[in-house]
Amino acid sequence: MGVCDAIRHNAPVGKPTAMSAPHLPKVAGIDPMVPVSTHTAAPTEGIPSAPGAFIQDRLAGWVSDLTTLHELTERLAGTSTLDSALHELLVAGAALVGAARGLLVLEPADGRGPSRTIGLGLSHADLGHIETVPRSATAYGRFLDGLPDTGAPLASPDILGDPGLDPGCREVAARLGYAASYTHPLATGAAEAAGATGPNATARTTGRLGAAVWLYDEPAEPLERQCHLVGVYVRYAAEHLARLLELERARADAVALAEELLPSRLPRIPGVRLAARRRAGPGAGGDWYDALPLPDNALGLAIGSVGGSGPAALAAMGRLRAGLRAYAVMEGEDPVAVLSDLELLLRMTEPSAAATALYAYCEPDRRTIVLAGAGHTPPLVTGERRTEFVETTLSAPLGMLSCWEAPSVEFAPRPGETVLFYTDGLLRRTGDTRDRAFARLHAAAAGVPKVLRQDPGAVADHVLRTVLPADGTDRSAATEDVAVLAARFD
Repeated sequence: MGVCDAIRHNAPVGKPTAMSAPHLPKVAGIDPMVPVSTHTAAPTEGIPSAPGAFIQDRLAGWVSDLTTLHELTERLAGTSTLDSALHELLVAGAALVGAARGLLVLEPADGRGPSRTIGLGLSHADLGHIETVPRSATAYGRFLDGLPDTGAPLASPDILGDPGLDPGCREVAARLGYAASYTHPLATGAAEAAGATGPNATARTTGRLGAAVWLYDEPAEPLERQCHLVGVYVRYAAEHLARLLELERARADAVALAEELLPSRLPRIPGVRLAARRRAGPGAGGDWYDALPLPDNALGLAIGSVGGSGPAALAAMGRLRAGLRAYAVMEGEDPVAVLSDLELLLRMTEPSAAATALYAYCEPDRRTIVLAGAGHTPPLVTGERRTEFVETTLSAPLGMLSCWEAPSVEFAPRPGETVLFYTDGLLRRTGDTRDRAFARLHAAAAGVPKVLRQDPGAVADHVLRTVLPADGTDRSAATEDVAVLAARFD
């Protein structure tokens, strides 16, 4: 298994490297991103080469290399998610080494994750075949496992003709139709030798992130100049990936914290069945819901949203939810009093924060609901015979007035109907105007199949699938949380 020699910046692009394969493989190129100049070819017999032209051509090659790296690193810097950065790295690296396919394995050495494997020109089945080869027999596996003599890029210029490789490597290569590979580690930190791409370079990294493997359809090996270019690019990419990795971990921790602040399970009250769904945005906002049993088989239902995102919003969310639970136990029969106390709590503890909230006092035996809202979206009641929004009084969000108070409203859901409480993020994530978003929500609830209406969780899932963008991405700001609380009355 050959390794790229120490980088010589004046190595001509068009000159193939020597290999020990039984037949001379073709040399991989960077065409068309780093063009090979015709002036670097050997001079015609009897006609001396012009030194000035040679130097000029060499300078042009360096300018071309710098331009290529600048464009690729700018594209990589424009990625804001870990998945998009991994894909961009794999595609750009393939162009630099002249490969058609490849795979990238993200597996941080600290074991905290996330771990992912993505392919370029490879299906999930192809990746599965590659993963059947023992890790110790692959270059990327040896690097990920931290085995000795790993850390520098490794080239396999002729997999099928190399008897030193594991038979499984040759079998999978023949099955998938590739004949050569070039593996480059992804790591943050400095290397002992500049470039860390030569045979004597011992990488001294501060953290392994993963490895990238590029595959050639025919026996081939990247040139020294290509090894240098991809090495420079990968070192920059590793630092960018490390930053995105920390951001993703921080978001995952915030989402986990938000889940801990919400009810671990919903109460079981005769006459009503409950279900809740939450879709966390990448910013980990402050959308929340709650359900708590009250005396005389009553039930308190609450939902709300704190402005902003991140730790501050999560902290405010936890304090508001805890305060509302206390006020509901003391005076739950009066939703106006509950929200008035919550307004005072917000002004005392979060003077610069704004929040919306809705509290409903439910008596399942009588099938009645008394509710009050503070700047929150109106509930939606849906059943086989009707789907309509509950008329609530206009009110300002909590924290917007010196003293909040708005009259409560009472309504009676019919047997078999489901009342949906939801946060404003469900409307904003659609990317539509507010009126169109409400219409979209109404149509989604009205279109719930009859077979699903018996289960409040199925009703909530259908609404989320129908209302949110079909491609799974948000057309508006992607920082919005979504919380849905569904109550089906028997």
